[in-house]
Amino acid sequence: MNPTFEPTPAADALPGSHRPAFSLGLIPAALLSLSAVLLFGVDEAVAGYLTVAASLVAAAVLDRALLRDLALIAAGIVIISTVPLNADLSIAHMAAMGLVLALAVLVPYTVHRFVYRERVIRFPIGTGKRWGRREFSYLALIVVLGYFILPVYLISTGVYQNWPDASDPDIFVKLFIGVNSVGIWDELFFICITFTLLRRHFRGWQANLLQAVIFTSFLWEIGYQSWGPLLTFPFALLQGYTFTLTKSLSFVVAVHLIFDFVLFLALVHAHNRDWLPIFIY
Repeated sequence: MNPTFEPTPAADALPGSHRPAFSLGLIPAALLSLSAVLLFGVDEAVAGYLTVAASLVAAAVLDRALLRDLALIAAGIVIISTVPLNADLSIAHMAAMGLVLALAVLVPYTVHRFVYRERVIRFPIGTGKRWGRREFSYLALIVVLGYFILPVYLISTGVYQNWPDASDPDIFVKLFIGVNSVGIWDELFFICITFTLLRRHFRGWQANLLQAVIFTSFLWEIGYQSWGPLLTFPFALLQGYTFTLTKSLSFVVAVHLIFDFVLFLALVHAHNRDWLPIFIY
Protein backbone atom coordinates (compact mmCIF):
# COMPACT_ATOMS: atom_id res chain seq x y z
CA MET A 1 0.00 0.00 0.00
CA ASN A 2 1.32 3.43 -0.92
CA PRO A 3 2.35 5.13 2.37
CA THR A 4 1.56 8.64 1.11
CA PHE A 5 -2.15 8.34 1.78
CA GLU A 6 -4.49 6.50 4.07
CA PRO A 7 -6.84 3.95 2.50
CA THR A 8 -10.57 4.24 2.78
CA PRO A 9 -11.62 2.98 6.23
CA ALA A 10 -12.67 -0.64 6.39
CA ALA A 11 -16.35 -1.39 6.01
CA ASP A 12 -18.41 0.29 8.72
CA ALA A 13 -15.28 1.14 10.69
CA LEU A 14 -16.24 4.80 11.03
CA PRO A 15 -19.58 6.56 11.35
CA GLY A 16 -20.51 8.44 8.17
CA SER A 17 -19.85 11.87 9.69
CA HIS A 18 -16.35 10.79 10.75
CA ARG A 19 -15.24 9.55 7.37
CA PRO A 20 -12.81 11.92 5.62
CA ALA A 21 -14.37 14.70 3.55
CA PHE A 22 -12.23 13.57 0.66
CA SER A 23 -10.52 10.28 0.00
CA LEU A 24 -8.74 9.08 -3.10
CA GLY A 25 -11.30 6.29 -3.21
CA LEU A 26 -13.76 8.82 -4.60
CA ILE A 27 -11.84 8.72 -7.88
CA PRO A 28 -12.61 5.09 -8.80
CA ALA A 29 -16.13 5.46 -7.39
CA ALA A 30 -16.75 8.53 -9.58
CA LEU A 31 -15.34 6.67 -12.59
CA LEU A 32 -17.83 3.88 -11.98
CA SER A 33 -20.70 6.37 -11.86
CA LEU A 34 -19.36 7.94 -15.06
CA SER A 35 -19.38 4.53 -16.73
CA ALA A 36 -23.15 4.37 -16.20
CA VAL A 37 -23.54 7.74 -17.95
CA LEU A 38 -21.53 6.41 -20.89
CA LEU A 39 -23.32 3.05 -21.07
CA PHE A 40 -26.89 4.18 -20.45
CA GLY A 41 -26.94 7.93 -20.97
CA VAL A 42 -25.03 8.34 -24.24
CA ASP A 43 -24.83 4.72 -25.44
CA GLU A 44 -21.05 4.59 -25.71
CA ALA A 45 -20.42 0.94 -24.87
CA VAL A 46 -16.66 0.78 -25.52
CA ALA A 47 -15.96 3.95 -23.54
CA GLY A 48 -18.30 2.73 -20.81
CA TYR A 49 -16.61 -0.63 -20.38
CA LEU A 50 -13.15 0.96 -20.46
CA THR A 51 -14.27 3.34 -17.71
CA VAL A 52 -15.54 0.40 -15.63
CA ALA A 53 -12.14 -1.24 -16.05
CA ALA A 54 -10.31 2.00 -15.13
CA SER A 55 -12.46 2.30 -12.02
CA LEU A 56 -11.59 -1.18 -10.83
CA VAL A 57 -7.89 -0.82 -11.63
CA ALA A 58 -7.76 2.45 -9.68
CA ALA A 59 -9.57 0.84 -6.75
CA ALA A 60 -7.15 -2.09 -6.81
CA VAL A 61 -4.23 0.34 -6.49
CA LEU A 62 -5.83 2.48 -3.80
CA ASP A 63 -7.92 0.23 -1.58
CA ARG A 64 -8.68 -3.47 -1.90
CA ALA A 65 -11.74 -3.23 0.36
CA LEU A 66 -13.20 -0.58 -1.94
CA LEU A 67 -12.35 -2.74 -4.94
CA ARG A 68 -14.42 -5.61 -3.57
CA ASP A 69 -17.51 -3.44 -3.23
CA LEU A 70 -17.09 -1.51 -6.47
CA ALA A 71 -16.68 -4.82 -8.29
CA LEU A 72 -20.14 -5.86 -7.09
CA ILE A 73 -21.71 -2.62 -8.35
CA ALA A 74 -19.75 -2.88 -11.60
CA ALA A 75 -21.00 -6.43 -12.11
CA GLY A 76 -24.57 -5.20 -11.86
CA ILE A 77 -23.95 -2.30 -14.25
CA VAL A 78 -22.30 -4.55 -16.84
CA ILE A 79 -25.06 -7.14 -16.61
CA ILE A 80 -27.72 -4.45 -17.11
CA SER A 81 -25.89 -3.13 -20.17
CA THR A 82 -26.30 -6.43 -22.03
CA VAL A 83 -29.94 -5.77 -22.95
CA PRO A 84 -31.61 -2.68 -24.46
CA LEU A 85 -33.41 -0.69 -21.78
CA ASN A 86 -36.61 0.42 -23.43
CA ALA A 87 -40.35 -0.07 -23.23
CA ASP A 88 -40.52 -2.85 -25.80
CA LEU A 89 -43.39 -4.90 -24.36
CA SER A 90 -42.92 -8.00 -26.48
CA ILE A 91 -42.79 -11.18 -24.42
CA ALA A 92 -39.25 -11.93 -25.60
CA HIS A 93 -37.90 -8.53 -24.59
CA MET A 94 -39.74 -8.46 -21.27
CA ALA A 95 -38.36 -11.92 -20.44
CA ALA A 96 -34.81 -10.94 -21.43
CA MET A 97 -34.95 -7.68 -19.51
CA GLY A 98 -36.50 -9.38 -16.49
CA LEU A 99 -33.74 -12.00 -16.44
CA VAL A 100 -30.98 -9.42 -16.77
CA LEU A 101 -32.38 -7.17 -14.05
CA ALA A 102 -32.80 -10.17 -11.74
CA LEU A 103 -29.19 -11.23 -12.33
CA ALA A 104 -27.99 -7.66 -11.71
CA VAL A 105 -29.33 -8.01 -8.17
CA LEU A 106 -28.71 -11.71 -7.56
CA VAL A 107 -25.08 -11.82 -8.71
CA PRO A 108 -23.78 -9.03 -6.42
CA TYR A 109 -25.89 -10.30 -3.51
CA THR A 110 -24.74 -13.90 -3.95
CA VAL A 111 -21.06 -12.97 -4.18
CA HIS A 112 -21.38 -10.62 -1.21
CA ARG A 113 -23.17 -13.19 0.94
CA PHE A 114 -21.53 -16.46 -0.02
CA VAL A 115 -18.09 -15.50 -1.38
CA TYR A 116 -17.27 -12.44 0.73
CA ARG A 117 -19.35 -13.93 3.58
CA GLU A 118 -20.71 -10.53 4.58
CA ARG A 119 -24.21 -9.35 5.44
CA VAL A 120 -24.16 -5.63 4.65
CA ILE A 121 -26.44 -5.97 1.62
CA ARG A 122 -29.91 -6.48 3.05
CA PHE A 123 -33.46 -5.96 1.88
CA PRO A 124 -35.22 -4.70 5.04
CA ILE A 125 -38.90 -5.28 4.33
CA GLY A 126 -40.13 -5.61 7.88
CA THR A 127 -38.47 -3.11 10.22
CA GLY A 128 -40.94 -3.50 13.08
CA LYS A 129 -41.75 0.22 12.94
CA ARG A 130 -45.26 1.38 12.13
CA TRP A 131 -45.71 4.21 9.67
CA GLY A 132 -47.05 7.34 11.28
CA ARG A 133 -48.53 10.64 10.17
CA ARG A 134 -45.22 11.82 8.78
CA GLU A 135 -44.81 8.79 6.52
CA PHE A 136 -48.36 8.91 5.19
CA SER A 137 -48.11 12.66 4.66
CA TYR A 138 -45.00 12.11 2.59
CA LEU A 139 -46.78 9.49 0.47
CA ALA A 140 -49.63 11.94 -0.08
CA LEU A 141 -47.12 14.61 -1.13
CA ILE A 142 -45.68 12.19 -3.71
CA VAL A 143 -49.15 11.79 -5.23
CA VAL A 144 -49.62 15.57 -5.43
CA LEU A 145 -46.19 16.18 -6.96
CA GLY A 146 -46.64 13.39 -9.48
CA TYR A 147 -50.09 14.67 -10.43
CA PHE A 148 -48.87 18.17 -11.24
CA ILE A 149 -45.43 17.37 -12.66
CA LEU A 150 -45.69 14.15 -14.66
CA PRO A 151 -48.37 15.08 -17.24
CA VAL A 152 -46.61 18.36 -17.97
CA TYR A 153 -43.26 16.62 -18.34
CA LEU A 154 -44.53 13.76 -20.49
CA ILE A 155 -46.76 15.78 -22.83
CA SER A 156 -44.79 19.02 -23.21
CA THR A 157 -41.60 17.15 -24.14
CA GLY A 158 -43.24 14.35 -26.10
CA VAL A 159 -41.27 11.74 -24.14
CA TYR A 160 -44.49 9.82 -23.45
CA GLN A 161 -43.87 8.35 -26.91
CA ASN A 162 -40.95 6.43 -25.41
CA TRP A 163 -43.66 4.21 -23.92
CA PRO A 164 -46.28 2.39 -26.02
CA ASP A 165 -49.92 3.41 -26.33
CA ALA A 166 -51.83 1.44 -23.70
CA SER A 167 -55.21 1.67 -25.42
CA ASP A 168 -54.94 -2.04 -26.24
CA PRO A 169 -55.89 -4.13 -23.14
CA ASP A 170 -52.86 -6.41 -23.56
CA ILE A 171 -50.45 -3.45 -23.71
CA PHE A 172 -52.30 -1.79 -20.83
CA VAL A 173 -51.62 -4.75 -18.53
CA LYS A 174 -48.02 -5.23 -19.71
CA LEU A 175 -47.22 -1.55 -19.27
CA PHE A 176 -48.63 -1.57 -15.75
CA ILE A 177 -46.59 -4.65 -14.84
CA GLY A 178 -43.44 -3.32 -16.49
CA VAL A 179 -43.55 0.13 -14.90
CA ASN A 180 -44.08 -1.26 -11.41
CA SER A 181 -41.59 -4.13 -11.74
CA VAL A 182 -38.81 -1.77 -12.79
CA GLY A 183 -39.76 0.57 -9.94
CA ILE A 184 -39.27 -2.19 -7.37
CA TRP A 185 -36.02 -3.27 -8.99
CA ASP A 186 -34.66 0.29 -8.88
CA GLU A 187 -34.80 0.26 -5.09
CA LEU A 188 -33.22 -3.17 -4.82
CA PHE A 189 -30.20 -2.33 -6.96
CA PHE A 190 -29.63 1.41 -6.63
CA ILE A 191 -30.52 1.77 -2.95
CA CYS A 192 -30.07 -1.59 -1.21
CA ILE A 193 -26.94 -2.55 -3.16
CA THR A 194 -25.26 0.47 -4.76
CA PHE A 195 -26.00 3.11 -2.12
CA THR A 196 -25.44 0.68 0.76
CA LEU A 197 -22.03 -0.44 -0.51
CA LEU A 198 -20.87 3.10 -1.27
CA ARG A 199 -21.86 4.25 2.22
CA ARG A 200 -19.33 1.81 3.65
CA HIS A 201 -16.53 3.96 2.24
CA PHE A 202 -17.82 7.52 1.87
CA ARG A 203 -19.95 10.06 3.64
CA GLY A 204 -23.66 9.59 3.14
CA TRP A 205 -24.13 12.58 0.86
CA GLN A 206 -21.22 11.49 -1.31
CA ALA A 207 -22.56 7.96 -1.64
CA ASN A 208 -25.98 9.37 -2.42
CA LEU A 209 -24.67 11.59 -5.22
CA LEU A 210 -22.73 8.68 -6.72
CA GLN A 211 -25.72 6.33 -6.72
CA ALA A 212 -28.03 9.06 -8.05
CA VAL A 213 -25.82 9.49 -11.13
CA ILE A 214 -26.11 5.76 -11.90
CA PHE A 215 -29.85 5.75 -11.08
CA THR A 216 -30.52 8.74 -13.37
CA SER A 217 -28.46 7.30 -16.22
CA PHE A 218 -30.47 4.07 -16.10
CA LEU A 219 -33.76 5.96 -16.11
CA TRP A 220 -32.60 8.07 -19.06
CA GLU A 221 -32.26 4.96 -21.21
CA ILE A 222 -35.58 3.63 -19.89
CA GLY A 223 -37.24 6.73 -21.37
CA TYR A 224 -36.95 9.68 -18.96
CA GLN A 225 -35.24 11.95 -21.46
CA SER A 226 -35.37 15.64 -22.45
CA TRP A 227 -35.34 17.46 -19.07
CA GLY A 228 -36.13 14.21 -17.29
CA PRO A 229 -32.87 14.19 -15.28
CA LEU A 230 -34.04 17.37 -13.54
CA LEU A 231 -36.85 15.18 -12.23
CA THR A 232 -35.12 11.83 -11.77
CA PHE A 233 -31.88 13.01 -10.15
CA PRO A 234 -33.62 14.73 -7.19
CA PHE A 235 -35.92 11.72 -6.90
CA ALA A 236 -32.92 9.38 -6.68
CA LEU A 237 -31.33 11.60 -4.01
CA LEU A 238 -34.58 11.68 -2.02
CA GLN A 239 -34.86 7.90 -2.16
CA GLY A 240 -31.33 7.50 -0.81
CA TYR A 241 -31.99 10.04 1.94
CA THR A 242 -35.34 8.45 2.79
CA PHE A 243 -33.72 5.02 3.06
CA THR A 244 -31.08 6.49 5.36
CA LEU A 245 -33.78 7.87 7.65
CA THR A 246 -36.21 4.95 7.61
CA LYS A 247 -33.89 2.01 6.91
CA SER A 248 -36.97 0.52 5.28
CA LEU A 249 -37.07 -1.02 1.83
CA SER A 250 -40.84 -1.25 2.19
CA PHE A 251 -41.21 2.49 2.53
CA VAL A 252 -38.94 3.53 -0.35
CA VAL A 253 -40.67 0.94 -2.55
CA ALA A 254 -44.06 2.36 -1.50
CA VAL A 255 -42.88 5.85 -2.46
CA HIS A 256 -41.64 4.61 -5.82
CA LEU A 257 -44.73 2.56 -6.63
CA ILE A 258 -47.07 5.41 -5.77
CA PHE A 259 -45.09 7.72 -8.03
CA ASP A 260 -45.04 5.07 -10.77
CA PHE A 261 -48.79 4.56 -10.47
CA VAL A 262 -49.31 8.25 -11.18
CA LEU A 263 -46.79 7.89 -14.02
CA PHE A 264 -48.79 5.01 -15.48
CA LEU A 265 -52.02 7.00 -15.35
CA ALA A 266 -50.27 10.01 -16.90
CA LEU A 267 -48.89 7.85 -19.72
CA VAL A 268 -52.33 6.49 -20.52
CA HIS A 269 -53.68 10.04 -20.48
CA ALA A 270 -50.84 11.36 -22.67
CA HIS A 271 -51.58 8.80 -25.39
CA ASN A 272 -55.35 9.22 -25.13
CA ARG A 273 -56.27 12.71 -23.93
CA ASP A 274 -59.95 11.86 -23.60
CA TRP A 275 -59.09 9.06 -21.16
CA LEU A 276 -58.64 9.74 -17.46
CA PRO A 277 -59.86 13.35 -17.48
CA ILE A 278 -58.55 13.68 -13.93
CA PHE A 279 -55.47 15.54 -15.15
CA ILE A 280 -55.63 19.28 -15.78
CA TYR A 281 -52.88 19.24 -18.44
